[in-house]
Amino acid sequence: MNKNLLTFLVVTALFIGLIFGTGCATKKYVKGELVPLDQKVEGIESAIEENQKRIKEHDERLATLGSLITQQQSELKSIDGKIEEVKKYAQGKLISKEILKNDEAKFKFDSYEMSAEAKAALERFVQTLIAQDRGVYLEIQGHTDNTGEESYNLLLGKKRAEAVMEYLYKQYHIPLHRMQVISYGSSVPIADNSTRDGRAQNRRVEILVYE
Repeated sequence: MNKNLLTFLVVTALFIGLIFGTGCATKKYVKGELVPLDQKVEGIESAIEENQKRIKEHDERLATLGSLITQQQSELKSIDGKIEEVKKYAQGKLISKEILKNDEAKFKFDSYEMSAEAKAALERFVQTLIAQDRGVYLEIQGHTDNTGEESYNLLLGKKRAEAVMEYLYKQYHIPLHRMQVISYGSSVPIADNSTRDGRAQNRRVEILVYE
C-alpha cells in the first residue's frame, strides 16, 4: 500500500476518534450538569408552592380572626347593654333629685370644702329621706364651671361629690354601699358659663335618689 495513503488513513482515523471521543465527553459533562440543575429547579418550585400554601393559610387565619373579632365585639356590646339593664334594675326608678347649688351650698371657687349652708341643705335632704322611709340608693354627682382644664374640673367635681358622701356617712350613717359618686366636671352645665352668676350655678352637687 502506498505509504502516503496509509499515513492519511491513520490520521483520519485518529481525527474521527478524537471527534467522537470529545463529543461523548461533552455529552457526559452536559448530562452531569443538567441533573443537579433540574434538582435545583424542582427545589425552587417546591419552595414556591410551600410559600403559596402558607400565604393561603395565613389569609384564611386572618379571615377567621377578623370574624372572631367581629363576633367578640358584638358579644361585648350585648354584654354592655345587659350590664346597663342590670344597673338600672339595681338602682330602680328615680324618685327625687336634690341640687346643692352654689347659692346655698356655697362651694367656693376652686374648692370642695362644705360650708354651713351646704350642711344645712343636706340636713333638710336627709329629713326628707327619713320622712319617706324608703330603701334608697344615692348617686352623688359633682359638677364645676368651665374655668380651667377639664381634667382638673373632673377631679374637683369628684372631690365635691365625695365631700357630700363622706358627710352623709359620718353625720347620718347612710351606708356607703348605698351611695356612689361620679364627676361630670364642666360637661353638664345648667347655666351660661360666660357670666359670673352662671358659673356659680354650675358649681354644684346633684344627688339623685333611686328607689
